[in-house]
Amino acid sequence: MQDQDYRTAYIGKWHLGEDGPAGRGFQHCISTDGHGDYSISLISKGIMADQANGQFSEVAVSNLPIELSRPKFLEKHACDFIEKHQRDPFILVVAFVEPHSPYNGPLNDANPLDEVKLDATATLPEHEDIPLRYRLMREWQQAEALLDRERLPIQLFFGITPDEYRSIKQRYLGLVTLIDQSIGAILGCVERCGLTEQTVVIHTSDHGDSLGAHHLFGKETMFEEATRVPWLVRLPGQMRQKVISNPVSHIDFVPTLLDLLGQSNHSQCAGKSVLPLIDDATALPNNVFLEWAPNRTKVKKGSRLARRRMIKRAVEESTRTLVSPDGWKLCLRDKDLNELYNLNEDPFETRNLYPNSQYAAVVSRFTTEIYRWQDATNDKLKL
Repeated sequence: MQDQDYRTAYIGKWHLGEDGPAGRGFQHCISTDGHGDYSISLISKGIMADQANGQFSEVAVSNLPIELSRPKFLEKHACDFIEKHQRDPFILVVAFVEPHSPYNGPLNDANPLDEVKLDATATLPEHEDIPLRYRLMREWQQAEALLDRERLPIQLFFGITPDEYRSIKQRYLGLVTLIDQSIGAILGCVERCGLTEQTVVIHTSDHGDSLGAHHLFGKETMFEEATRVPWLVRLPGQMRQKVISNPVSHIDFVPTLLDLLGQSNHSQCAGKSVLPLIDDATALPNNVFLEWAPNRTKVKKGSRLARRRMIKRAVEESTRTLVSPDGWKLCLRDKDLNELYNLNEDPFETRNLYPNSQYAAVVSRFTTEIYRWQDATNDKLKL
């Protein structure tokens, strides 16, 4: 921000480096990590930490009543900041942890179990025409689910059967409801302070969760359930709802926000503003690119899905993915299976078209686009 009059606050989880929000220009910081402000608040209320290092485990936090939950803590501090700075221009980031594993919270039963709908792929036979790394993830999670049944009979981290998937998703939706309530309270505070017509509100997420889709949980895949996230924008004076059907990239988030605030884009930002799409101006949709770099894929001890050398290779794979405006998704990998899906005809990604010679021209077209993007971003990965 070139305008230094803004008061800035970052409240919630921080996974962007050890320098913390203060190192990135935020003047006011409230932490929910480790020994941070949230833990201090719980201890001040007589809640005993359950870990030897004096911290609270995720399981312990998930079992707290709603008034002691993290969303309520963040809601209070967000409203305090808004009320304090209602006469100042401000930027406030509220970074919720939930919804997240261990898929447990005070509103577990908020959504009736018989109304919880599963993804179509959660009830289909396990699909094998997917990368080995994904199959290794699935095998490890299923093994953990069997252990979960013994260790945590009430709150499973993973599941195996459709009934377990549905129970976990029910609790996940309870966490979504918990967040919705706190977001509603924060927006209510904006309204009480008379700031609705002066405030841009954006709601988004850093990743999704498979929740049993493709018989997987969590993120770390290129499937839509893990990579496609909400991006909701409410503009001052906005009179009607608009849905942008074209895929847009999260890397465009900051340039768009700067554009909305009348600020020029920063040279560090690789993306560009999508405000032309929001403003109904004529704008050509762009391809969206996604990356995966080797991380921490866990493997079941003694796995027989492949030889040890192939397992090690798959775990170390990197992916470059393109999602096109006309509904194609191409995933190219350096050390594992490639994928091609037609999202218009196969939105649940059940048919990998990459090996089919009928789609060779599509693969060639978008492979060229990925290579062009790699050149533009100085990405040296050999695909």
